[in-house]
Amino acid sequence: MLIVGLGVGGARYFIRSRKPPARKPTRKLAPLVEVTRLAKREIQMIVKGYGTVSPTVRVELIPEVPGKVVYVHPQLKVGGVIGAGEKILGIDPRDYELAVEQAEAAVAEAEMRLETEKAEGEVARKEWEALHPGQEPDSMLVLRIPQIRRAEAALESARAQLATAKLRLERTTVSLPFDALILEERVDVGQYVVAGQALGVACGIESVEIEVPLEDGDLAWFDLADQRAVINTGKSGDYTMAEVWADFAGSRHSWQGRVVRIAGQVDRTSRMVPVVVEVAQPFDGSAGGVALLPGMFVEVLIQGRILKDVFAVPRDAIRQGNKVWVVEDGRLRIRTPEIVRADKDFAYVVSGLEDGVDVVLSSLDTVVDGMEVRTVAAGEAGGGGTSEGLSGGSGAIE
Repeated sequence: MLIVGLGVGGARYFIRSRKPPARKPTRKLAPLVEVTRLAKREIQMIVKGYGTVSPTVRVELIPEVPGKVVYVHPQLKVGGVIGAGEKILGIDPRDYELAVEQAEAAVAEAEMRLETEKAEGEVARKEWEALHPGQEPDSMLVLRIPQIRRAEAALESARAQLATAKLRLERTTVSLPFDALILEERVDVGQYVVAGQALGVACGIESVEIEVPLEDGDLAWFDLADQRAVINTGKSGDYTMAEVWADFAGSRHSWQGRVVRIAGQVDRTSRMVPVVVEVAQPFDGSAGGVALLPGMFVEVLIQGRILKDVFAVPRDAIRQGNKVWVVEDGRLRIRTPEIVRADKDFAYVVSGLEDGVDVVLSSLDTVVDGMEVRTVAAGEAGGGGTSEGLSGGSGAIE
């Protein structure tokens, strides 16, 4: 019993004399944010737009005289290319050759009649002078002047008819004054055609155009050629350059173009301003490229003005339209910089930020100006596998 009593007493002593475990204060971790460091630089503004390629020159092949088609150029088919001045179509010329011969005969007859009238007039003058020396006749009929004038008019008419006959004979051959790509064809040998009948469609291969709808604010970032100066002087002047890109045949291709003019009116529905970009030699594939064909949908990058001492801020870092979160000495600060332009990827800031500033790319649920944050450089956040991670979710002020 004595031993039991001593054990119970000792246990009570130790229970009463034990100290509670020391409490360690919990350390709150500041949110971890992804940042990128900005630096001032010189940036060329790029105005992006989209459009469809269309021919600069597009004509319909229409005969001016009727007749049977006796010749068709071998390249008169969709996709064929025909050189400038080459014979595209030939209409049976025999009727028109006969008409020329008849007109030539009529001219010869009119010339003979005129010569006859002039000779008779000369005889009449000599007879008058022999009978009435020193006197002028009272009437022009005496010297056959009206008859001579009528013969001259008949000769001019015959010559005009000959010129018309030759012109119609020339029109039995259809050609174009420029190298042409055939877009449509609706004729064959032996077919009878009439004047004004559309037999095909061709376009010039020297250049194509792309009409790019842009917002009116985009026009401030590049120079447009002075169209009035072009009209007055006939000189093209300096043009703003552009790059044309298209996905075609399984790869991406580019062509060089230039902004040549602005369309005559603003689109009534979209209120966009169409700007015309011209690409020269679009069918030249000698460098291993492909042809820029009419109808292709393309992306156009217009080379705009150059801004100096400007920040290119990623669009993910722009909050509430014009605010930016920056990190200074471990604390998050809210700034409202001056944004002069924004595109799909960046907003361009000219003032309101310091060179070398760290801009926050992450989203936060709650943001207070001056709150403590931890930072990680952009591109490094996903590599550590840390349990703390990045603060996610849709931020309250996004």
